Amino acid sequence: MIKPPADQPPRRAPAAFAFEDEREQPETKAGRPTAEPRKPAAFSGEITLTPDEDDPFINPDKDVPALPVAQPRKRGTSFGKIALGAFGVLFSLAFGLWTDSLIRNLFSRADWLGYTALAAVGIGILAVIAMVVRETAGMMRLAAVQTIKAEAEAAILETKPAKARALVKSLEHLLSNKPETARGRATLKAAETDIIDAPHLVALAERELLAPLDRQARSLILNASKRVSVVTAVSPRAIVDLLYVLYEAAKLIRAMADLYGGRPGTFGMLRLMRDVLAHLAVTGSIAVGDSLVQQVLGHGLASRLSARLGEGVINGLMTARIGIAAMDLCRPLAFRALKRPGIGDFIGDLTPSMTKTDSNGRN
Repeated sequence: MIKPPADQPPRRAPAAFAFEDEREQPETKAGRPTAEPRKPAAFSGEITLTPDEDDPFINPDKDVPALPVAQPRKRGTSFGKIALGAFGVLFSLAFGLWTDSLIRNLFSRADWLGYTALAAVGIGILAVIAMVVRETAGMMRLAAVQTIKAEAEAAILETKPAKARALVKSLEHLLSNKPETARGRATLKAAETDIIDAPHLVALAERELLAPLDRQARSLILNASKRVSVVTAVSPRAIVDLLYVLYEAAKLIRAMADLYGGRPGTFGMLRLMRDVLAHLAVTGSIAVGDSLVQQVLGHGLASRLSARLGEGVINGLMTARIGIAAMDLCRPLAFRALKRPGIGDFIGDLTPSMTKTDSNGRN
């Protein structure tokens, strides 16, 4: 028998040990008590089990239904609206009592004065009703233009041409009073059953119906920009420049809305001007300055511009930007088949004598 060396410990004889589960121990190594094991229990109610083929964790390719999008909370009645309504009723009653007292006093003086006052009140009421009807119709026309634009974006994504054909019908109805679109309407009617692709049908409607109007819109923008450029270059006061630019901008926005079938009223015009300014702010086109002429026209050309002429060019370009923004908002269809006009398209028209090449070949 071979004995192990003296420095090696003796081998331990095999033995059996009892394993204790940690869940049965009252405390862990950190000295904190562990949770008691959950006892078996029965669930009350019906339990729905998801099949394996419908489980997105087992089948990752399975489409998971999208969660419902939370709708924005609508603003309810505020104290400001309540106060405004209460004072409006109070002033209406006061005006009614004053009118009744005035008419009675006029009848007491002379019958013809009373009847004249009654006729004036009736004419005023009819005028107010006509104003409300006109403003409502103008808002509805502006809403119809935006509805057609939204429907066009949805119709392009459809595989069937049903929505695209309904869209073309709505567009033809909107522009039916425009003689420039008569030829385009005839072309669309002739090709009504030949085109079954929705994007091609919308593109054809854009080219046939909106191309003549786009040319007129560009002419409106160019003429307004030229007038602003000339007037602001020769005007002696800055306040005159500001007032004339605002006048031409408002006139251009209304003309653009009328051209594309909007025809807004007074309140619709104010809303449209607000939307144009918001569009300019979002697209970053509202900032203008002395460096605009140098960035667009070039340093060589800008150095030859006088101070007043440079201001006129800047104001003309700003008017052109406002016109382009109004064109984007008032146009029933977004620019897809046709090229959207840019600010560079009006540079040569605003400064024709300076953008021509001289005899030495220099601009």
